[in-house]
Amino acid sequence: MPISRQTDRLDNAVTTGRSGTIDGIDAFIGGFLGYRTEAVDLLPAADADHDSALAQAYAAALHMFAETPDAVANATPYLARAEAAAGDATPRERLTVEAVGAWVRGDMPRAIRLHEETVSRFPRDLVAAKLGQYHAFNLGDSPTMLRIVDHAVPHAPEVAELHGMRAFALEQCHLIDEAEAEAREAIRLRRDEPWAHHAIAHVCLSRGRTDDGLAFMQEMSETWVGLNSFMSTHNWWHLCLFLLDRDRVDEIFAIYDGRVWGVWKEYSQDQINAVSLLMRLELAGIDVGDRWADLGSYLALRTGDHVQPFLDLQYLYGLARAGLTEKADALRLAIHAHARAVPPFLVPAWAEVAVPAADGLLAHAKGEWQAAIRGLGQALPRMTEIGGSHAQRDLFEQVYLDALIRADRLVPAQQMLELRRAATPEVPATLRALSNVYGRLGLDARAQALLTHADALTRRYRG
Repeated sequence: MPISRQTDRLDNAVTTGRSGTIDGIDAFIGGFLGYRTEAVDLLPAADADHDSALAQAYAAALHMFAETPDAVANATPYLARAEAAAGDATPRERLTVEAVGAWVRGDMPRAIRLHEETVSRFPRDLVAAKLGQYHAFNLGDSPTMLRIVDHAVPHAPEVAELHGMRAFALEQCHLIDEAEAEAREAIRLRRDEPWAHHAIAHVCLSRGRTDDGLAFMQEMSETWVGLNSFMSTHNWWHLCLFLLDRDRVDEIFAIYDGRVWGVWKEYSQDQINAVSLLMRLELAGIDVGDRWADLGSYLALRTGDHVQPFLDLQYLYGLARAGLTEKADALRLAIHAHARAVPPFLVPAWAEVAVPAADGLLAHAKGEWQAAIRGLGQALPRMTEIGGSHAQRDLFEQVYLDALIRADRLVPAQQMLELRRAATPEVPATLRALSNVYGRLGLDARAQALLTHADALTRRYRG
């Protein structure tokens, strides 16, 4: 019979009958909140202690983060043991078991409600806050991300990761100044808090502070050790976005080859970081060599996934660019079929956003510009519903803009480009695109001035 014993590292009571279980749970908490590899140290403890409902639930969650079709099958034995042991667990632990069970069974709205209830009743349960944020993020619900974490703020002000969590939620709600303040507080408490670094990258991107963002991420990159592949590759990806705005292409390729792609090629998040970066480079007119081929060989295994529409859309484009046209076509049709079979709460995201977006993205990859404009034009106003961050979803607007230019839809292209220049001035790729558009609109002097300015900036940035 399990006994209630000591607390975890956040002072929450844990029920277990084994001395090693608490260490495994603490490793999971620290690793999960800090995106560090020690999170998996939970698994031996969970395998040794079937009577700990919390350890079993956390282990099930770890398997779900794989974001693969077999994640549910791998998580299910742990969930079954968690549910069997829940009768001896604390109320907080039982809520966790229920919430993870809802996730495994595909009921994310219920999982979110249960995690929020957990944090409201036990506000130092930052794992529940983080899990709730994760699900809300994937549903495009930024206010819920903020509301969940706000329950915890007065009760764990000393925990750096809490401030990083809140900073990102604030940024996704477009509360930029508050987001930066929270992220700075996280870094004051713990300089190597990677999610706070990530939040600062978003803040600088939102404000057009390219040089600030680049300098900050370069400074903090020395601390990105011991991180899981998602956090490591994603922060390097963010650094590359700043380098791209400064036309420092050789540095981007060095980071892509060593830091963005190749850390864990089988992992979904590493794959979409790679797809997104290669797409952005090509949209800026940069030859990426044969890099699509290696990436495509891993994406070829993803045509039956459908874990999240945000992921599927990038798999689709990457397959097409890798020359795996039949695979890309098959994934597009599979997205259509999946959209007809999802639970009601997912119908808008899949049927009304992902389906036209998939049609548009594949059309763009095939050079069918008008079809790309139709599909993406329908999806773009509601892209938040498929998940992902503002920075990540901006890629789809860039593809749409490229299709407008290639289809000679120059007036809307000019409007979009000038808005982008206003938000992030002195980006050579934007200026060159504007020069092209103005030249084709007969505004030759303006086109030449923009091109001259772009070339001067490139020389300065690379010099």
